[in-house]
Amino acid sequence: MLETKAAPAAPESTAAGQPAGTHGTTIAVALCIVTILLAVLDSNIVSSATVPIVRDLDPVHGVDRIPWLIAAYQLAATAALPLYGKLCDSLGAKKIFIGALATFLTGSALCGMAQSMGELIAARAFQGIGGGGLMSVTMVVLRQLGATDEAQEGKAKESDDKGKPKGGGDKKGNIGGIIAGAGMALGPWLGGALADHAGWRWIFYVNLPVGIAVLTAAILVVKLPARTTRHRIDFLGAGLAAAFSTALLLVTEWGGEDYAWTSPTIIGLSLAAVAALGLFLRRQATAAEPILPLSLFSLRTMRYGFAIQGLVGVAMMGSIVYVMIYLQVVRGIAATSAGLFLVPMAIGMTVVGLLSGSLVAAGWSQKTFVVSGTVFASAALALLTTLDTDTGLWTLRGAMLLMGIGFGQLIGQLIQLVQDTAPPSQLGVATTGVRFFQTLGTALGASLFGAVLSRVYAANGPGGSTSDIAGLTGTARRQALDAFVSSADVVFACATGVMVLALILATRLPGTRTKA
Repeated sequence: MLETKAAPAAPESTAAGQPAGTHGTTIAVALCIVTILLAVLDSNIVSSATVPIVRDLDPVHGVDRIPWLIAAYQLAATAALPLYGKLCDSLGAKKIFIGALATFLTGSALCGMAQSMGELIAARAFQGIGGGGLMSVTMVVLRQLGATDEAQEGKAKESDDKGKPKGGGDKKGNIGGIIAGAGMALGPWLGGALADHAGWRWIFYVNLPVGIAVLTAAILVVKLPARTTRHRIDFLGAGLAAAFSTALLLVTEWGGEDYAWTSPTIIGLSLAAVAALGLFLRRQATAAEPILPLSLFSLRTMRYGFAIQGLVGVAMMGSIVYVMIYLQVVRGIAATSAGLFLVPMAIGMTVVGLLSGSLVAAGWSQKTFVVSGTVFASAALALLTTLDTDTGLWTLRGAMLLMGIGFGQLIGQLIQLVQDTAPPSQLGVATTGVRFFQTLGTALGASLFGAVLSRVYAANGPGGSTSDIAGLTGTARRQALDAFVSSADVVFACATGVMVLALILATRLPGTRTKA
């Protein structure tokens, strides 16, 4: 075990020797928002640029390696999440933020310079290690910036009896969550646009000037409280968490596609995931300082918050991915143009997210918006179940706007609920825990919905897989399109059921109220 000990407590200050003020905090918040946007965009920006990448690096065998190219970032980011949370609580959020950003930028440069698919996949994994930290640690930084800002304004007296400041920090953290959601929606469109007009390497190179500027400014501007306590880093627990998440994500990535669900590979990975999970839980119950303390789950808000966030990850996968597939397969819309249909969703998420954050800061209950968000998201997914081959595209845009209104209330407020409930010394592990459950939910959603789509299409289609639709003509094509739409409707119905379950859990949350 590695023990770390921070320097004696002392408020960080500006070069002039005075505490960083509101102006410095505003700049730091802006840096965090840019960082979150970079991380989230890069998690899905490659999906719409795979064709030019394969054409350039490996036109013969590159197509077979696309799944690894897309999965490498997510696998690495997810595997590193639990460790980032503990490091953040042990060494301080600023140090880990800077380290994660430097890793991310190094990975971006390596991706842009890759000369083969193998090099690019390896570089994407390295980039993902940094990207996973950026998304989670930046949320912790935002929270601590809000607490510091509030203390400097003389509002520490409004903290609760555990010393967890409320109000300003909530609003900043909510903004970060909304920016993350908007980035999820806009990533595929931006990736396609860069690949078409600047070359695929600029998908990665564009991170460098922005990221270096953020890194430099963060070193100079971001001021957070110093750590004063001793901590042990549970690397064994982190390794078991990484093994579990990697095995599970590989099952969801390969199952039913590269390998049959009953194949030795998938069965072996599934058993490995179960074994790693069991060992991880045992380790968390016995370790002196676990990376994901099981005591967090004794808190009702924490328990339901993690579960709802996982269900949101499942439903978002169903809404974004399969709407894009519907537009391209059924309506014949190019990938870049199809990405524009996510703009209403991004607008809805951003506007309602900012509004709900302001209302919570003014004293509204966070539970109100979590319940409302699940209602709106459920309604939007239910509307998508009515899609057919001739549905008006403005109806689809309306459904995506409604979806954004729902998810915009959920993403930011769920993070804030968890952060409000977590003990201050475990803010990092609680925040990364939220991201961890959402990521696993997204992976499970991809697997579940992919299996549903394939099975329903196989039962109702003219034969073959959905990838054969493009080569069909006449009656066979019409039958295939009808079968595909019916299959997509079943996927959206499943996603609706997931959100209804999230709604039921949301009503079980304890009522919370953040002081203005």
